[in-house]
Amino acid sequence: MRDKKPDPRKNLTNAALCVLQTKNARLKALLTQSFYKKYHSNDVSLSLTEVQIERPTRPEKPTLLSPGQMPKRRSGGAKKSRIALLHALAHIELNAIDLAWDMIARFPSYKNTPLPKEYFEDWLLIAYEEAKHFLLLDDRLRDFDEHYGTLPAHDGLWESAKDTAHHLTARLAIVPMVLEARGLDVTPAMITKMRDSGDVKSATILQTIHDEEIGHVKNGKKWFEWAAQLDGYLEDKDSYWQSLVGDYFKGVLKRPFNVDSRDLADFPHSWYDPIAVG
Repeated sequence: MRDKKPDPRKNLTNAALCVLQTKNARLKALLTQSFYKKYHSNDVSLSLTEVQIERPTRPEKPTLLSPGQMPKRRSGGAKKSRIALLHALAHIELNAIDLAWDMIARFPSYKNTPLPKEYFEDWLLIAYEEAKHFLLLDDRLRDFDEHYGTLPAHDGLWESAKDTAHHLTARLAIVPMVLEARGLDVTPAMITKMRDSGDVKSATILQTIHDEEIGHVKNGKKWFEWAAQLDGYLEDKDSYWQSLVGDYFKGVLKRPFNVDSRDLADFPHSWYDPIAVG
């Protein structure tokens, strides 16, 4: 007998499992948006149990490659270059959908302390917005007679989730406060390139993504500070974050930073600049 999929109508845990186990990329995004609306219509309850997924279910395409195998993307405004960029960003957003739901399913409590209702509602909103971003990018690819899955993609994006699977504070330190914060740094240049190439529609989509990602970084830092207190770092949360980045992030923080957008996310320069290079 085949195992039955969880009934997402019951609670956010089941909704998270349903999305994480959904193979089709667009359906994953559409289900996310549907569950967000159902929760706020009181059709899905908050009740939670801890569930751990080793790896989300993914579509057969795109082909997933290691970072060293990825083809180099050309800069500039050529159509193929813009398509490659949009596809790469769509892949990031698809991973971000799964990461947001994993935050809900994996961490209903931390150190025997239940996470507040606001935590789950924040991550549900983030999942909803990541789904919105994916659909905007995939729709734009379809304007070019392409779609998500037609190009190879990076297979390293889930590694940060695996490395921090049992450490909420480390997960928050790396995913929103390093990876998503990096998006705030690099997206404005992408927007400029799109506008310079005459692709105003793509530029507008990237601006929407950038603006909403500020809130994701802000929420990540808020819950990092909440979890850091449970870890015993009431006063020196900045140095604790720096130590976690050193322990769990496999790259380096590179200047320049988009300080204005990071400031809007309540992420002060004094946290990240001391450990940056370049």
